[in-house]
Amino acid sequence: MTAGAARAAAAAPPEGVRLRPATEADLAGCGEIWRDSLNDYMRRLNLPEIPPELGSIGRLHRHLQATDPERFWLATRAGPGDGADADAERPVAFASAVRRDRLWFLSMLFVRPGEQGTGLGTALLRRILPEDDAVLATATDSAQPISNALYARHAMVPRMPLLGLVGRPTRLAPLGELPSGVTPLPFASVAAGPPGGVGHRELTAAVDGLDRELAGFTHPQDHRFLRTEGRTGFLYRGPDGAPLGYGYASEVGRVGPVAVRDEALLAPVIGHLLGAVVPRDASAIWVPGHADRAAVPLLASGMRLDGFPVLVCWNRPFADFRRYLPISPGLL
Repeated sequence: MTAGAARAAAAAPPEGVRLRPATEADLAGCGEIWRDSLNDYMRRLNLPEIPPELGSIGRLHRHLQATDPERFWLATRAGPGDGADADAERPVAFASAVRRDRLWFLSMLFVRPGEQGTGLGTALLRRILPEDDAVLATATDSAQPISNALYARHAMVPRMPLLGLVGRPTRLAPLGELPSGVTPLPFASVAAGPPGGVGHRELTAAVDGLDRELAGFTHPQDHRFLRTEGRTGFLYRGPDGAPLGYGYASEVGRVGPVAVRDEALLAPVIGHLLGAVVPRDASAIWVPGHADRAAVPLLASGMRLDGFPVLVCWNRPFADFRRYLPISPGLL
């Protein structure tokens, strides 16, 4: 048996289930699988259920499918019944990963409650795992030991909590102020600056350089997605004009990603973002457990922890999470 045939056999789904690449038309069904799967275990934990409105997760699914269609797979089962609907396929699970330079990141893997425990999640995961020596990573709920064990069996061992902080700071003093000489510039004004200034190409190079150094990968396609989602980006430059970091905030309250070359800048940059783009309601930010320079002052400022921590898992280190705050658990 060839290596490819062995891999296909190992990824065989349960009987009656078909695996195939997802199309854009499948994404609404993926959103329902995501919601049903999460609500199933949230009910058991007496947590509030996710409402039917799936706008934001639907847009994320479209982004994932558009950038990495070969890594977005759907599982379907033939529907029961007679007549015209006898052969109808019902979506029962999906998995989606992205490849960003050397990093392969599992963004989503969800199985309908009635299909769990059948090996379907394992089959989907093995179908989209890379064949080269990529860095493997994912983020998973700490309240999901079965999923955590599945990822750990594939070398993605839980290494770090990712804390969801929500609210609005009642005092900004714990976050501090930007040091003298550090200038925040909105991405839009930088890219459309005066002749001889820092233009779009230089902005892209600065952000890519920060991502390569701090996150361990570049992801310009995700930065474009953030802008379509209404997040306002800022480039932070030193007295000599050198890029020291960047960060995003939005009117719906999402803060991040944030990247800084100096840990001491992390809290002041977050403080600036929280004040520069005032949300319509609460703010929300994902803070790695390694980034105590952000977590401690944010909690002191009045933000609060929301829900169980997420666990970030990897097979080998790739990012400096003391200085890089990701977009979300589904898209680093």
